[in-house]
Amino acid sequence: MTKIFKHRLVLPIAALVALILVNTISRPSFVSITVRDGQLYGSVIDILRNSAPLMLVALGMTIVIATRGIDLSVGALMAVSGAVALTIIDGSGSPDSPATLGIAIAAGVTATLIFGAWNGFLVSVLGIQPIIATLVLMLAGRGIALLITGGFITTVTSTPYKFMSQGYLLGLPFAFYVSVVAITLVALIQRRTALGMLTESVGINPEASRLAGVRSRGIVWGAYAVSGLLAGFAGILYSSNIMAADANAAGQYIELDAILAVVLGGTSLMGGKFSIAGTVIGVFTIQTLKSTITFLGVPPAVSPLFMAMVVVIVVLVQSQRVRTGASKVWATLTSRKVAEVAR
Repeated sequence: MTKIFKHRLVLPIAALVALILVNTISRPSFVSITVRDGQLYGSVIDILRNSAPLMLVALGMTIVIATRGIDLSVGALMAVSGAVALTIIDGSGSPDSPATLGIAIAAGVTATLIFGAWNGFLVSVLGIQPIIATLVLMLAGRGIALLITGGFITTVTSTPYKFMSQGYLLGLPFAFYVSVVAITLVALIQRRTALGMLTESVGINPEASRLAGVRSRGIVWGAYAVSGLLAGFAGILYSSNIMAADANAAGQYIELDAILAVVLGGTSLMGGKFSIAGTVIGVFTIQTLKSTITFLGVPPAVSPLFMAMVVVIVVLVQSQRVRTGASKVWATLTSRKVAEVAR
C-alpha cells in the first residue's frame, strides 16, 4: 500500500479525480452524456475534444523536458502551421479536395518540423540555452505567420478540414482519435524501444551519456524536431476548429499549459525520468480545470490567476525540502498519537 501512495501518478490522478468530483457535485450534468444521431455529447466529451491540441504539444514538451530542455516556441509554431495550411487551402480552387487537404497539412507540419529542427540545432550543436534558443522562435514565429497570411486572419470553407476538429467518428470526436494515435506512437517509441532509456540518460547526465557512447546531440536534436512536428499537428487542429488562421491568437500561452501538464504528470523540469501517462493525466486535469473556471463564471482576464495558483501548489509539492518537512511533521504527529494511546 505504501508503494502505491509513493507512485508518481498518485498525485496527478488525485488532482484529476478531485476536479471531477467538484464539478459533479456542483453540476451533476457534468458527467452526463447524451446521444444524438449516433454521436456522444456532454462536458466530458467536450474535454476529450478540446484537449487534443494541448495533448499533442504536451507530448512533445515531455520529450524535450526529459532531455533537460524547454520549448517556448510551440505556440508560435501552431500559428505557423495553421497559416501555411489555410493559405494553401484558400489559394486552391478545390478546398474540399482530399489532395488539397493532404498538401495543406503536409506543408504546415513540414514547416514546423523544420523550425523544430532549427531549435534543436541551436541547442544541441551551437550549445545555446534552450530557453533562449526557443524564445527567439517564440517571438519571431508569429511574425512569420503574419507574413504568410499577409497580416490578415485567413478564413476558409473546407468540409474535410473542418471535420478534423469538429467531426465525429464512431460516436466520438475525430480530434480525440488524433490524440490517441499520438499518445500510442510516442509511448511505443519511448517505452518499447531503447530510445526512451537513452533520452532519460541524456537528461540525467548529458556528459556521462556522451562518454558512454550515447549520441546525446542527435537525441536532443530529435526531441526538438518531434516537438515542432507535434506542435504543427496541434496548429492544424486549432485552425480547423475555428476555420481561420489567426497568427496572434493561435496557441497563445499553450506552451505554459504544456509545461504545467508535464510537471503535473510527475516529470521533473530537471530532466531525466519522464511519464507519458502522467502527461496525459496532466492535460486532462488542465482542460477540466479550464472547464471548471468557465462554469464558475470567472472572467477570462482573471483565469490565469487560478492557473498560477496551481503552478505554485505543484512546485511546492514537487519540492524535496517541502516533502521532507511534511514527512517530519507527519512522523511527529504519528509518534504523539502512539504515545497517547500507550498511556
